[in-house]
Amino acid sequence: MRIVAAMSGGVDSSVAAALLAEAGHEVVGLSMQLYDQRGDETRFGSCCTLDDLHDARRVAAVLDIPHYIMNFERQFDDHVVSNFVRDYMAARTPIPCVRCNGDLKFATLLDRARGLDAPVVATGHYARVEQAADGTHLLKRGVDADKDQSYFLFTLTQPQLAGARFPLGALRKPEVRAYAAARALPVADKPDSHEICFVPDGDYAAFVERRTPQAVSPGRIVDGAGRTLGHHDGVHRFTVGQRKGLGLSSHLPLYVTALDAASGRVTVGPRQALERSTLSASAVNWIAGSPPAAPIRATARIRYRHREAAACITPLGDDAARVEFDEPQAAIAPGQAVVFYRGDTVLGGGWID
Repeated sequence: MRIVAAMSGGVDSSVAAALLAEAGHEVVGLSMQLYDQRGDETRFGSCCTLDDLHDARRVAAVLDIPHYIMNFERQFDDHVVSNFVRDYMAARTPIPCVRCNGDLKFATLLDRARGLDAPVVATGHYARVEQAADGTHLLKRGVDADKDQSYFLFTLTQPQLAGARFPLGALRKPEVRAYAAARALPVADKPDSHEICFVPDGDYAAFVERRTPQAVSPGRIVDGAGRTLGHHDGVHRFTVGQRKGLGLSSHLPLYVTALDAASGRVTVGPRQALERSTLSASAVNWIAGSPPAAPIRATARIRYRHREAAACITPLGDDAARVEFDEPQAAIAPGQAVVFYRGDTVLGGGWID
C-alpha cells in the first residue's frame, strides 16, 4: 500500500515511517512547512523548524523513500495561530496541538495524500485505531500511558480515522528510541519537543500582544464579592487556575477562578473556589459519528495531564454536551478540551465553554 508518512523531523515520526517501510509499504514522506522562517522568524521553537525539515529529509534518505516539503503556512496561521490568539483575547485557554492535528494533519494532509494516490496518512502519535465488528473505527489510547496522545485526537472523524495509521500505538518510548538506534536513524537521540512551536519561550502574553497590540487593555482583579484587589494589563495574561504572577499580596494563596473578557475582570479566590462539578462543552465530536441516544457513564479528562474522573455525559443535540462529575474538579478552564473515555476507547470530546 502507498502510505504518506507525516515527518516532523523527530524520532517518533521517523520511526513510524521506518516501520511502515520495513513492513513493505510504499512510503512517501511529507513534511509541513508551517511558517516563514526567514529574517527574524528564528524565534520559533524546536518543532517544525528548518532544522527539523532537514532532519526529516536525512531520515528519508536513510530509509530510501521519497520526501516532499509542502507549504502549510496559510493553513497553520488560519487554523492554529489565529485561533490561539483569538482564544486568549476571549479569556479562553487554547490547545493549539488539537487544532494542528485535526485541521492540518488529518484534514488538509489527507487531501494532499490522495493527490499522491495514497489513501492513508501515518503519524508518530502514540494512539491506536481499531475496527469494531460493525465496521466503526475506534480511537484508542497508546499502550505507553506516559506518552498516550489520544487526548489530542478527539476531533477525528470516521473518514479521517479510516485513513489514519499510528505505527507507534503499541510501542513504548524506550522501544522507539532503541529501534531508531538500531536502524541508525540520524534522529535517534534527538530530544523530544515539549513547548508550543510558535511560542518557544513560553511567553504567551507577549506573543498575543505582538499579534494583537490591543490585547493590552487594563482591567480589575477582584475577589468573589467583586471587591477590587488590584489591576492588570489584559485578561490574556491569565488562565483559570493560575496562582503565580497575580501581583497581589495576600496571607492566603489566591488563584484565578474566572475571567471576563468583556469587562476585563479577573476574579481570584482560594483553591476551593476553583472546584466545579459540571461543565458544558461545544463543538463536540463523537468518534462513532453520532451522539449517544441517552446520557452515558464514562470518564472525562479536562486537561491533557489531568486525571480522568467518573461522570455522566448528556448529549445536547449533535454537537454539545453537559458533563456532571461524581466529584468536583479543580480549574475547569474555558477553551480547554474535555475528552470522554470508556476504558481505552475515546468516545469523543469537545471544547469547554
